[in-house]
Amino acid sequence: MEVMSHSSSFLLPALPSNNDPGVTYALIVLNQRLPRFTPLLWQPQLRLCADGGANRLFDEMPEILRGENVLDVRRRFKPDVIKGDMDSIRSDVKEFYVNLGTRIVDEAQDQDTTDLHKCIAHIRDCIPDVDKNRLNILVAGALGGRFDHEIGNLNVLYKFSNIRIILLSDDCLIQLLPKTHHHEIHIQSSVEGPHCGLVPVGAPSQSTTTTGLQWDLIDMEMSFGGLISTSNIVREEKITVRSDSDLLWTISIRKPT
Repeated sequence: MEVMSHSSSFLLPALPSNNDPGVTYALIVLNQRLPRFTPLLWQPQLRLCADGGANRLFDEMPEILRGENVLDVRRRFKPDVIKGDMDSIRSDVKEFYVNLGTRIVDEAQDQDTTDLHKCIAHIRDCIPDVDKNRLNILVAGALGGRFDHEIGNLNVLYKFSNIRIILLSDDCLIQLLPKTHHHEIHIQSSVEGPHCGLVPVGAPSQSTTTTGLQWDLIDMEMSFGGLISTSNIVREEKITVRSDSDLLWTISIRKPT
């Protein structure tokens, strides 16, 4: 089975360049508190705000970059597109970004999909020539707040399981490890870990095997109501995962010292 490689190098002080033929990044900002490292993520070729995520960008980026000129920060961190049902974005924020050239895509007629779903679909359709194995979509503000919103975001990982989507908060990241591949996770120990977890959502796993963890799984069954691998610890620079089920991988993000 083909091996899929994963790395959180986007959390390092310099985001890998899109000139690297191995990775293409896109960024989505949701309507939750921005992670403190959001400025590090602002280099992909396509940057979207999901509806009220534009309010967060407008209000919170100057707080993160305290000491810099507020207007300069807001101009520098301008989204390419704001998309959603437009029931949360403030009129002053919308006007500010429109005047800077941001494209507004109003999909108020679609109430069957979340704003994150709409933004993922936009990226998929805007970059049709990109090999989806190279595309990494970073989602800032994806965790925290209402639980039903979080569950909706997790559901999007399964809806677009052929695209690598990384949900990010100040505290952790979550991504899907599809059962169609074996997985190698390269740990960036300066910015993530040691706490981690592997969780089967949607279907139980009859067999999961890992290496590189404090408590490795050896042909282990996992399911809700039974064993799931939470509060595990990374012990090696490379974690390997093989499973007969899709799994959610989560790892803590280190606070700056």
